[in-house]
Amino acid sequence: MVWVMCRNIRTLSHFEPPATDAEVRAAAQQYVRKVSATTSQANEEAVARAVDAVAAATQDLLDALVFIAPPRDRDVESAKARERSARRFAAPRPVTG
Repeated sequence: MVWVMCRNIRTLSHFEPPATDAEVRAAAQQYVRKVSATTSQANEEAVARAVDAVAAATQDLLDALVFIAPPRDRDVESAKARERSARRFAAPRPVTG
């Protein structure tokens, strides 16, 4: 089985400083919106409940994880991500047609 994660949802575990409540909630909201594929106000209450539940489950998971390696530095990981992005988008794209 291959796990593919939505590009907008970022890894939250094992960082120093730890993920904030706002980051956990934002990831939960992105996940719920992706899964539900709804923006209808008729579903707003159901989506809000789901976001609350996913955020709580995510925080429980992050709190329970155990790591051997030292925590990752947010600034270093951000710099690596920018470098990967620059390489990915700088490469010429093949012409199809």
